[in-house]
Amino acid sequence: MPGTCADMIPMATIRLCVVAVIILGSPVFAQLPADGFATRLVDAAMERLSHDVTYDGSYRRIDYPNGDVDDHIGVCTDLVVRAYRAVGIDLQQAVHEDMKTNFGAYPGIWGLSGPDANIDHRRVPNLQAFFERNGMALPKSRNPEQYRSGDLVTWMLPGNLPHIGIVVARRSPDGRRPLIVHNIGAGPELDDVLFEFPITGHYRYDGPR
Repeated sequence: MPGTCADMIPMATIRLCVVAVIILGSPVFAQLPADGFATRLVDAAMERLSHDVTYDGSYRRIDYPNGDVDDHIGVCTDLVVRAYRAVGIDLQQAVHEDMKTNFGAYPGIWGLSGPDANIDHRRVPNLQAFFERNGMALPKSRNPEQYRSGDLVTWMLPGNLPHIGIVVARRSPDGRRPLIVHNIGAGPELDDVLFEFPITGHYRYDGPR
């Protein structure tokens, strides 16, 4: 199933599908402080680093709402979904409800005739469409100062593999860039990858408007 961190990556090409969380927090980012929600989201993303997760994006039937694959497996999108769920937002349900009434606004990559609550929220292009419709779509800047803790970033990895992640409050060793919490193949990681791949989206989402 193309378009999910799940579909995508031969483990030999690890580092291809990225969900990211960027960590800000030095004085250079003082003009973009994290609000209370963003702080909680970043804390939830950081907590995911303590989980041992095998990269597996295969299609599985799950409960609805609040459904999830087993906690010990997952991909980039699952990291984002789990972080949001920890702060009280069920992206599975939110995406499914939006797709039910606005199916044509979502990518038609998979040839489906309707939404599927088992997998839709686990596909990066669907999350991009959801965040653009229901949150804030922000500039895809090369300026690290434009990325705030709790923001979401999407990339296109080699092989046309989409990836997503959350911006957090820590910085790169040289202090120039916020770090990212993501799962690019080896489980949840904290990495300096903001500008490692072409950025395809930059979003901010703190729940229903």
